[in-house]
Amino acid sequence: MGLTGNFHILTLGCPKNRVDSETLLSLLTGRGFCHVNDAGEADTVLINTCGFIQAAKDESIEEILDIVSGKSNGQKVVVFGCLAQRYMEELKRELPEVDAFFGVNSHEEVLAFLETETSGTRNTEPATRNPGSYAYLKIADGCNRGCSFCAIPGIRGRFNSLSPDSIVQRAEELINSGTRELILVAQDITSYGREFTGYGLCALIEEITSLPGNFWLRLLYMYPTAIDEKLIATISGNEKVCKYLDIPLQHTEDRVLGLMKRNGSRNTYTALINNIRKKIPDVTLRTSFILGFPTESDEEFTALLNFIREMEFERLGAFTYSREDGTAAYNLGDNIPDKEKERRYHELMMLQAGISLEKNRAMLNSVVRVLVDEVTDGIALCRYEGQAPEIDGMVIVNPVNNIVEVGDFINVRITEAYDYDLNGELV
Repeated sequence: MGLTGNFHILTLGCPKNRVDSETLLSLLTGRGFCHVNDAGEADTVLINTCGFIQAAKDESIEEILDIVSGKSNGQKVVVFGCLAQRYMEELKRELPEVDAFFGVNSHEEVLAFLETETSGTRNTEPATRNPGSYAYLKIADGCNRGCSFCAIPGIRGRFNSLSPDSIVQRAEELINSGTRELILVAQDITSYGREFTGYGLCALIEEITSLPGNFWLRLLYMYPTAIDEKLIATISGNEKVCKYLDIPLQHTEDRVLGLMKRNGSRNTYTALINNIRKKIPDVTLRTSFILGFPTESDEEFTALLNFIREMEFERLGAFTYSREDGTAAYNLGDNIPDKEKERRYHELMMLQAGISLEKNRAMLNSVVRVLVDEVTDGIALCRYEGQAPEIDGMVIVNPVNNIVEVGDFINVRITEAYDYDLNGELV
């Protein structure tokens, strides 16, 4: 007996994977398949995997094993995405319980598989979904940067910008459905439009923000040396664009940056940050660093800490180095012990916690406009423009009674400050 058309999608990894899952979900529901929130109730469980670093690969494998160990009679399990793209043959050998594997950008193949396995009558009415307060909008796939530690080009291929018309159309659909924050994502959004003539990221920003509606636009994942004066001016001069720049630097010391095959230097990064803060005075800066890269010395790690003390980033993430086969850095070995990597990680994050606390304390008694993400038991979980969803802290507003709903913009006075979160009250 075939499937009746119920499916569940489990998404692992980055926001770009979430966009892929949402695209697949829309495709399937548009063809009459019914999405269910409980994997146990689904005829087919679709697992969108991540294969970026070892921790992500381990999580994907654990989730697959958990799903197949509990699968009921007749239930199908389909694995797709980055891990499947990268290790297709190995996974087929090691996980015979999985019914099908597909790589990235395989929506049509997944649909064909489900339609082949399906019997009976599917839904004829298109499914409707309640919008959240924010949504990710992928504008490109793949990457040409060639960073020595990164496996993404080998998984997703060379950089490919999506068409402006398709992006703007999707943005309009989301705004009309009630989404109040659009978040542009790609492996490197600053490369957007490199295949086009006379159209790039700035033009896309202007076109999206010219759409009618009350919404924010947030920009994630900017390559540092590709941020030019035009982009800074576009962000500074547009009220709908969050004054928030996510610029993964990965390191600060020139020798390590060279081994990482990253453009830029400590001096160019210092000049870039100072220039951004001069041109966008209220900007929130987020960055990320890789710790324990092969041959990173104690002195280079200390210099990295000093850079963080000097720059005082509002937001910062850190990752311990993961040696990935197929990358240029693989041949450098992995000479920093895991214990030392973890020590460096905790030392850096303790430093950042103190910086973040001081930044948050400076906001006490100020009034900020926030977006409501969730309302539970009279408590609203919100974010101001300097907080990205899922990676940064929140503004917790209590009480809000019944006058606030998800997707509302409200004004809040900050009353308490912590390392990462803020408390506030309705103004």
